[in-house]
Amino acid sequence: MVDLCIRHRTTYDYRVPVTLWPHRLMMRPRESHELRLVDHALEVSPDASIGWAQDVLGNTVATATFAAATDRLVVDSVATVRLDVAAWPVFAIAASATSYPFRYADEEWLDLGPFTVPQHDDPDGRLGRWARGFVRSDPTDTLSLLKDLAAGVSSAIAYETRDEEGTWPPGETLDRGSGSCRDLATLLIEAARRLGFGGRAVSGYLHDPVGDGAPAMTPRASASTTHAWAEIYLPGAGWVTFDPTNRNIGGANLIPVAVARDIRQAVPVAGTFGGPADALVAMTVEVVVREEPVVSPSRAGAG
Repeated sequence: MVDLCIRHRTTYDYRVPVTLWPHRLMMRPRESHELRLVDHALEVSPDASIGWAQDVLGNTVATATFAAATDRLVVDSVATVRLDVAAWPVFAIAASATSYPFRYADEEWLDLGPFTVPQHDDPDGRLGRWARGFVRSDPTDTLSLLKDLAAGVSSAIAYETRDEEGTWPPGETLDRGSGSCRDLATLLIEAARRLGFGGRAVSGYLHDPVGDGAPAMTPRASASTTHAWAEIYLPGAGWVTFDPTNRNIGGANLIPVAVARDIRQAVPVAGTFGGPADALVAMTVEVVVREEPVVSPSRAGAG
């Protein structure tokens, strides 16, 4: 168990005052049995009216509506979370799915729906052939196959920081041999979908775990920026986390904010402005994830 404080600030600078249209903000950590949100504060400058809602996948979305023109927009999110994830997880995969290929139950298949449908074209079947190259036998062990696939993404694609918006199609990522965390996650998800798995993208934050029982990790991705990874659905185990950027399985060092069919749906700050097309001169993102002392429940509020 670890308590974390996450500070995420995004700043846009414009050369002239612009009119800000409503902005969609996805910065509130997503609670689960493994993550408890202790506190969260969202501040926006210039002043804005903030409305809160949940999207179709249960992600918390804030909409900021602005009244005045400005030459600078700052979105500042501070969250405190308690993360309680096994350092070395054991996945209780249903007997029906321990060997690949397997078939999802009809109800699972219906609910997974779009998570099984590739979101990027593969006109010559290259990505499908690449993914099938990790199927060593018929049948084969399901979890081993997915571990090999994730390791294949990590080995084939060199991680690079890329601040500009957008995600490369999987074929382009394979051609380049390098990509950002969101490119690696997309490649893994699309490859898994072509093998018949349900997959979804996750955006959030990364921290380098320290302390008792924490797995040794030298992250390729930096904890000073946002992060993206993949989850693959396995009957019995549920959504299993794969982080191809850092060659990890399980969420011991990850703080999810949003899940999506496509990582392009989980952008932390999205919006437009009215003004000259070249008005934006700079965008900066600052993320700080730091550990805080865990307060024992038996002593919380004492003295």
